[in-house]
Formats: sequence, C-alpha cells, structure tokens
Amino acid sequence: MVRRVLLQLICISALFEGISSTPHGWPNGRDHFPKKGPWERQASGKKKKATSRKSNVRATGTWISPEYEYFFEYPLPIGPVLEPKLFYQPEASGDAPIDYYEVEVKPTERQIYPHLGKTQMVAYNGHSPGPIFKMERGREAVVRFTNNGPYDMSVHVHGQYNRAPFDGWAADYANPGQYKDYYYPNSQNARTAWFHDHTEFTTGENAYRGQEGLYIITDEEERSLNLPKDRHDIPLAIAAKFYNEDGSLNFDTNNSAGLWGDVIQVNGQPWPYLEVEPRKYRLRMLNGAVSRAFNLYFGEDSVNEDGDYVVGNTEDLEFDVIGADAGLLSHPVKTKNLEITMGERYELIADFEGFAGKNLTLKNKGGMGEGPDYAATDMVMRIVVGEGVTDDTNNGPIPSTLRTIKPGPEQDEPNKSFGFERIDDHWVINGVGFTDIEHRILRRPERGRDEIWEFHNGEGRGGGTHPVHIHLVDFQILSRTGGRNQVRPYEGAGFKDVVWLNSGEKIRVVARYAPWNGVYMFHCHNLIHEDNDMMVGFNVTNLENWGYDDTTQFIDPMQEEYRPKDINEDDYTEEAIMDKIKWFYGTNPYNHGRVDEVYANLDESLEGS
Repeated sequence: MVRRVLLQLICISALFEGISSTPHGWPNGRDHFPKKGPWERQASGKKKKATSRKSNVRATGTWISPEYEYFFEYPLPIGPVLEPKLFYQPEASGDAPIDYYEVEVKPTERQIYPHLGKTQMVAYNGHSPGPIFKMERGREAVVRFTNNGPYDMSVHVHGQYNRAPFDGWAADYANPGQYKDYYYPNSQNARTAWFHDHTEFTTGENAYRGQEGLYIITDEEERSLNLPKDRHDIPLAIAAKFYNEDGSLNFDTNNSAGLWGDVIQVNGQPWPYLEVEPRKYRLRMLNGAVSRAFNLYFGEDSVNEDGDYVVGNTEDLEFDVIGADAGLLSHPVKTKNLEITMGERYELIADFEGFAGKNLTLKNKGGMGEGPDYAATDMVMRIVVGEGVTDDTNNGPIPSTLRTIKPGPEQDEPNKSFGFERIDDHWVINGVGFTDIEHRILRRPERGRDEIWEFHNGEGRGGGTHPVHIHLVDFQILSRTGGRNQVRPYEGAGFKDVVWLNSGEKIRVVARYAPWNGVYMFHCHNLIHEDNDMMVGFNVTNLENWGYDDTTQFIDPMQEEYRPKDINEDDYTEEAIMDKIKWFYGTNPYNHGRVDEVYANLDESLEGS
C-alpha cells in the first residue's frame, strides 16, 4: 500500500512538472504511433470493415478487474526502436565498435479503460513495454540506465551472456537518483531477448508496473534465410494484469502464490487487433506476464445461423515455430498450438494466405499450471486479414534447415539435482533462497564444461509450477518425465534459457558453462515466486590450466568500479561519456568482440586437462 500511494504521488508530481506521460500507441487515440521505421508502427493492410463493436464480442464469466468491453477496438501498438546517441570505433583493427544508448526509468501513466481513470506506472523512457533495442551482432553496447523513478532499479538483459557485473545481479541495484552503465557483448547468434527489472524482492512489481522491453539481436546468417522482415516482422509481448475499480493497477500476489491477471494485454494494449495481408508474417512472442502461462492457437471467427458473431474456438491455422529463447531452431516445427510460459520467447511464421478477408482470433486454451481462468483470458488478440498483398518481399518458402545445432549428449546422470518447492511461506530451491546469503551458491561448474542439471517440482511439498531460468547459458532440454511426460518438439529443436517445470515433473537440461567465469543467478520466472526467495546462484570457476589472459576478472557481480553512481550532470557530457566508453573498452570484458577465441582457448584447455 505504501509503495502504491508513493507511486501515485510521484506520478502526479511529474505531471505538474511537465513530464510527458502519454506514450506512443496508447488506446486514447491512433495518432500517436511513431512514423520512423517498420518496428515503430502498426503493421498495415486493407482494413477489415467489422471491429469488435460491430461483432458484439462480450465475455461472460468471472472478473476480478472491472469488466472490459472494448475487445479488439484498438490497434496493436509497436514501440519505438531505440537509437544510439554516440559510438566509439576502436583504432585496433577487428575490435568491435561500441554503441552508446541512454534509457531513463521514470513515472508515467496509462489509460487502460477508456471510461475509467489512468493507472500510474514506472517505465523505460515512459514506454510500457519499453523501447525496442535492435542490436547488430558484432557491435558491443554501453547502455546507461538512469533511475528517475521512485524505487530501486536493477536491469537484466534476459537471453545474453553478459559478464557478471552487467547481468542485473539482484542486489546490485541503483537507488532513485543514481545511474548504472551496463556493458553488453551482442556477440551471440540472432535471437529475441528481452530486458526487465531484476531488483531483489521487487522484480515482480517493478516489471508488472512497466519495466520490461524487447532486445533483438540480428545477424547476416539470419538475414540470409529471407524470413519475413520489416513490417511483416511483428513483436508480441503478452502480459496479464488485474485492475482496480478506478482503472489503476492492482498488484495482489495471492499470498505469494501468483498474480495471474484477468486482463490480457499485448504490447501494453488489452485485446488489440492487428491488420495483416494474406501472406507470411514473422511473430516474435514473449510471455512477459508475471505468473500466467498460455497455450496459444489461432481460431477463425464466424457468424452462426442466428447472425451472431462467434470468436474462433478451433485450431484453424497451422504455423511454423522457427525460433526459441536462444535464436533459430535447427528446423521449422509445425504445430497448431504453442505452450509459452513466463519469460519464454518463441518465433513463429504464420501464413494468412488462406484467410483473405477473414478474421482470426489468437486464443488461449487455458488450464495452464495453477493459474485460474477468468471471463476473457481465453482471448489474446484479433488478426484482421486484408483482401490482397501489396508487398511480397520475403514471402517465399521457409528453409527446411535454419541453422546447425549439435544434438545433446547421450542421456546421463545429472551433475546436480534441484528441487523447487514451497516450505512454510517461502518458495525455495533445495531448501535455500536468495536471502540465505551464506548458502545461496548451490553449484560451481567448471568454466567451459558441460553439466546436466535436473529440476524436480516439489515432490509433494508446496506445489506450484515453475518456469526455470538459468542466467549466462543457453541449454538444451534432454528429457521431461511425469506431468506432460515429453519434451515438446519446438522445445527440443533448439536452445533455451527458460524451461517450464509443471506439477509432478522432472526435467533434465544440459548447458556448457561458458564463455565467462563469475557468479550468476538461476530462479523461477514466476516473478512472485522469485521475489519470495525462489532464486539462488552458481559460480562458474576457472579451469586449473586456463591459459587465457583475462585482463580484468569480472567474477563478482558487485565489483565496486561497476556499481551504480549518483546522478551528476558532468557525467552526461559527450566528453565524459566518450571517456567512460574508452575506459570500458580498456577493461576488455568480451575480448573486444572475439568471443570465438575465448571458446577456442577453452576447448584447448579442456583437451589438456
């Protein structure tokens, strides 16, 4: 309650000081969409005549929030792509250039219910979801996050192997009035990553109130596949929230069990529509919800014998899953439905060619995990398919091979087993939580080696379901026993960084603990569980005969020289910023972009051990 009142007072104060509080694409108008580029506008096509008001969509059932009546009335907003303010080109040939960005965490507000009041939020540059990073592989980045919000701030780029001081360690937070410079490698294969708050014990509420956004890495290998691009490449960040009677956000953790939400939002807008042409689209899906998992499918809408509009309830569109958390799969996987839990990303190719002039609804089957279903949680968004194609670019067949992925090792005994359960009022891993500072490092993998970890769900104590996220690494799912008792084909065809551990399940994953040493986190990505202690650490240690010369050891996530600093206007001059970037370059955390050399040296060291 104190947090909520304080946030409201600060946001009101911000309005009187003239701070802009209406981000692009909110439902109070259609003239706020940025015009700059294809990632910054709604995808277009010939407009479908019928909207939800004409089709009389009405949800029946239980609401916790005020009943929402504006289904498919407002277009899908797509946020702005963030541009670098400066860049540094090293003199040494072949060293990665460094781009510099600035992001401000600040109060803002949002109109969710057109007939109710606005809700206060705290978001990146005032956008929720935040601005989109679209990074080129091989170009490093320094991002300055300035905390002009009311609460502590730590930022995690989820899906990238950052050195420990730049990975968003939960205790390494910037207080209000401070900033932190994060140095990112951007040297992994193309992927849909994301960034969000990671402050200890308040990650869930901070992300829920606005601090999350997409972080896209692209490369030439991906572009050579001629996949749909530009306005045919659409990010879909799905969330679920509760609201109070006055239209403000309701943050209620249900006694730390979860916050499942009854208002489904995509890119911040409840139940939007997207106009498309009858051709292929690439859909980048992120489950950014705090606690709700989804089982998604596309159903064709229809009109019944009485002339009533019926939202599609059958799996009418088969689509291709082409990517997961860690980038492209080895091959496309055809399916009619997709399970996606909190923190997961999947990339789809959906072909709307056979639906010209029709409407599809992206539906949710429900019954996922322990989250209850509400009146309208079976609907996500509407797809309005136009009559014709005006741009046939990158609309050809999907390649049968997307990239080479070596199969995981033959099934073996795990190096370590971890139990996820609730004991008394705390969610813990092997009986330990993040508050147990002396014991929270549960594993010390040797740098460069593969390890098989086994996760099991509670074995009768506490229940719940847990999307397990391991920082630093990409992993392969080897097996799932109990519960669903199988690895879904789209889970097994690529690398992941989140795996859903459902009730009664045991899952084994394998990862190479590389390329860096240092202390990192792993945790449940039901953020309510994470904040109530279901997070621990692991320490990747150096090989004894490691021969590579790390000029600086970035082992400690709390290393003092990389900690947050008080805001000082002198630090924001171009001269000061360029000096800071050059200093970062000199510390050389990522071997100046030559991470392949690090892996080669690890391989050589392992062969000699």
